[in-house]
Amino acid sequence: MSTTSEFTKRTGQNTENGQKAAWNENEADDGGKVKHEKKVALGKKVTLLSGVSIIIGTTIGGGIFIAPKGILKNSGNIGMSLVMWIGCGVLSLLGALCYAELGTCIKKSGGHYTYVLEAFGPQIAFIRLWADLVAIRPAAMAVISLAFGQYILEPLFMPCVIPPIAVKLATAIGVTSVMYLNSMSVTWTARLQTFLTVCKLLAILAIIVPGMYQLFKGKTENFQNAFDMSQMQLSGLPLAFYSGMYAYAGWFYLNFVTEEVENPERTVPLAICISMVVVTCGYVLINVAYYTVISAEELLASPAVAVTFAEKMFGKFSIAVPVFVALSCYGSMNGSILALSRTFYVASREGHLPRVLSMIHIHRHTPLAAVFMLYPMTLLQLFVGDIYSLLNFMSFMRWLFIGIVVLGLIYLRFTKPDLPRPFKVPLFIPVLFCLTCFTMVFMSLYSDPVNTGIGFAISLTGIPAYFIFIYFDQRPKWLQRALDWFNRTLQILLMVVPGE
Repeated sequence: MSTTSEFTKRTGQNTENGQKAAWNENEADDGGKVKHEKKVALGKKVTLLSGVSIIIGTTIGGGIFIAPKGILKNSGNIGMSLVMWIGCGVLSLLGALCYAELGTCIKKSGGHYTYVLEAFGPQIAFIRLWADLVAIRPAAMAVISLAFGQYILEPLFMPCVIPPIAVKLATAIGVTSVMYLNSMSVTWTARLQTFLTVCKLLAILAIIVPGMYQLFKGKTENFQNAFDMSQMQLSGLPLAFYSGMYAYAGWFYLNFVTEEVENPERTVPLAICISMVVVTCGYVLINVAYYTVISAEELLASPAVAVTFAEKMFGKFSIAVPVFVALSCYGSMNGSILALSRTFYVASREGHLPRVLSMIHIHRHTPLAAVFMLYPMTLLQLFVGDIYSLLNFMSFMRWLFIGIVVLGLIYLRFTKPDLPRPFKVPLFIPVLFCLTCFTMVFMSLYSDPVNTGIGFAISLTGIPAYFIFIYFDQRPKWLQRALDWFNRTLQILLMVVPGE
């Protein structure tokens, strides 16, 4: 997979011989003189505001509108569900601080993949990449996209039930539009992300403010016996943890685009800390608002929690809430693609994926092939799974590997003590985070053995894949020709070239 096609080699030689005009964006005046020349590369266009928007915009998505049901169901009561929300927020902040250290000492894009590669080498990094490519990322995109499809159609079908096939078709259209946008412009993608972040904060305020108003008026009957332990089972807590951490998942996305961040030593930790405080406070308050207006039984029976809340509070004006929620989900889809395409871009640059995936569009300066990498697998999972089975399926692998990444931070402290660390966390923080992640991961093997077992098996298939596609230099000639043809054809069709 890592072999560069002869076409790419020849093109690279041409560049070295001075024929750079074919790959650079030259503009000429009427006299034919070149006015300026731009490199074909990813620029540093992510500021502190953009970084905060990426994290908040990606974190606050469908999770806060999907996870309350999963957390309440598996924690057993309202009190424990709120404790889980606070606990997941604190744990996410600890993990985010660990990633802030990694992002400032390893200034490469790629996130989890890059940090595993630096700490444990190419074998473990490839297994992480393989799990990302075939399972984790498509499933995560499918979950948030299905939430988008559900909410965007809600105003059209109220009060009827939305046909499942309509939800999936609307979801497919949403995924396609996000992929197109990310392939066109990094600048406009970042601007849209800022706008959608404002929309989702408005959606959250539209729930928090009236909910708090009702609470202060004395509407507290749903909080009576909040810690009733009769329905609580310890085996459900790992699944409640997964639902909560899924809602907070997003604090690591800025690390995927580190190479495009202005002044990463300052911007990365500051953006992460600001974002996590805002998200945690917002999540706890929005759940208190939910429980003030909706009983536990009504919440568990609701297919769309925010819509049920809006119908009770706003009456005929409730139609606006699902629209804002859909925009919130769309923002998460947009931020996810912006970040994750950079993982495949970096992995291709390291030789773990086809060479064409690390190439940049000659005019738009976007990693076009890497953006579309997730598209077919996401559409496949859209039509074969439901939200909660997909959530448990991908959460096991996601948190196993995030635990491994933070374990890598501890390992690098001892193996590379002289590595520059502009931002450094106390050692107990990564240790506590690792222990929590691994404990929940292995408890989930008992709670949901089928989905977690499937996820573990898929991860293990990365071992033979590594030896077949990466480790052995001598590939069969037919496979080598196929890889060369794949690289050459996509490079021509997508008009992409190696970055400079």
